[in-house]
Amino acid sequence: MILVLPVDLDDDLGRKTGVRTPVIGRDAVEEAAVQLATADPEDSDVNVLFQAINAYEDLRADPTVDEEVAVAAVTGVNEGEVKANRAVGEEIDTVLAALSTGEEVRAIVITDGAQDESVLPVIRSRVPLDGVRRVVVRQAQDLESIYYTMKQVLSDPETRGTILIPLGVLLLVYPLSVIAGILKLPGAVVFGSISTLLGLYSLWRGLGLEETVDGVAERVRTSLYAGRVTIVTYLVAAALLVIGGVQGFDALGAVETAGGTGGEGVSITQRLAVFVHASVQWAAAAGITSSLGQVTDEYLSERFRWRYLNAPFYVVAIAIVLYGLSGYFLPSLPSAGTAPLSLARLALALTAGTLIGVLSTLTFAVAESRFPQAPDTDGDREGETGAI
Repeated sequence: MILVLPVDLDDDLGRKTGVRTPVIGRDAVEEAAVQLATADPEDSDVNVLFQAINAYEDLRADPTVDEEVAVAAVTGVNEGEVKANRAVGEEIDTVLAALSTGEEVRAIVITDGAQDESVLPVIRSRVPLDGVRRVVVRQAQDLESIYYTMKQVLSDPETRGTILIPLGVLLLVYPLSVIAGILKLPGAVVFGSISTLLGLYSLWRGLGLEETVDGVAERVRTSLYAGRVTIVTYLVAAALLVIGGVQGFDALGAVETAGGTGGEGVSITQRLAVFVHASVQWAAAAGITSSLGQVTDEYLSERFRWRYLNAPFYVVAIAIVLYGLSGYFLPSLPSAGTAPLSLARLALALTAGTLIGVLSTLTFAVAESRFPQAPDTDGDREGETGAI
C-alpha cells in the first residue's frame, strides 16, 4: 500500500478550522482542505492538502501502480518542534492502525517547506518513504529556505554563540580605533558609530542578553506591583555606596597631596586604609538600609524569621571592625586630617564588633525559640537564602 501523507507540523488545519486530525480518506482530506482554504486562503497548507489529493488521484490512475493507495493528513502542535514531531508520530500510528492492511505500507510525504521536513526522521521510523514532495509558492521557495535557516541559527544558543559573537568582536575593532583617537575624520566617525551599533547588536543576540534583560524587567515589574520595599531600599543603598566611594577617593586624594608629589610618602596599605576608613560608614549605611528593606518584605509576605534581624547588626559589627582596622593603619598626616588609632582603640573596636555579632545571634536565637513563627513550607527556604 502507498500512503500519501500531507504533513502540517504547526497544526494550522486544526487551529483554524477545528477539524479533528488525523484526517483519513480522499473525501475527508478534500473537505478539510476546502475548510482551511475558506478560513485562510493564504495558508500554504491548503496547497499541501490539494497536492496530496492530486498525488492520490495520479497514483490511482497510473496503470503501473498495482497497489492500493490511501491518503491521510496528519498535524503536529504549535508548541515547539519537539512536541510537534511527537504529535505527528502519534497521529501516524493512528493512521496505520486505522488502515489495518496486511500489505507493507510505504509513504509519500507532502510538505510546504523546510521546517515541516524536520519531522521526516519521525515518519521514517514508522513507515518506509518512497519520496518527499515540497509544495510552496515558486517565488517564495528560496526566501522561505533562507528565512528558516536564519531562524534556526538565531534560536540555537550554540550556533549563535559561535557565529554572532566573533562577528560582533570583528565589528567592534574599528570603533575601538575611533575611540582611541587615531582617526578624527567625520566620515570615519560615522562609519565607526554604525559599526559599533552593528557590533553591539551582534554581541547582544549572540550572548542572549535579551532573555536576561527581559527577566530582570519582569522581576522589577512584579516587585513594583507587589509593593516590595526592597525596590526603594536597594536604590538608596546604591546611592549610599556611590557617596561612600566618592568620599573615599576624596580622602585618598587629600592624603596623597599631603604626602608629597604623587603620594610617594604613602604606602599602598595606608592608601587602602584611608579609602576604607572614609567610606566604610557609608557602606554600612547601605547594608543596613538594604537588609531592613529585605526584612520588611519577608515580614509582609509572612515569611519572617527572628534570625533575619541579625543582618543589620552583622553589618554594624563588620563596619566597626573595618573602621578600627583601617584607622590603625592610617598615615599620620595632620595637614590631611588623618591620624592612626591607638592600639587600645583598635582593641575596643574589635571587641565591640565581636560582642555585637555574638549578642545579636544569641538574642534572636532565643527569641525564635520563645516566639516561633508559623512554618512556611513553600517560602521558608527561599526566605532564608534571600533575607540576608
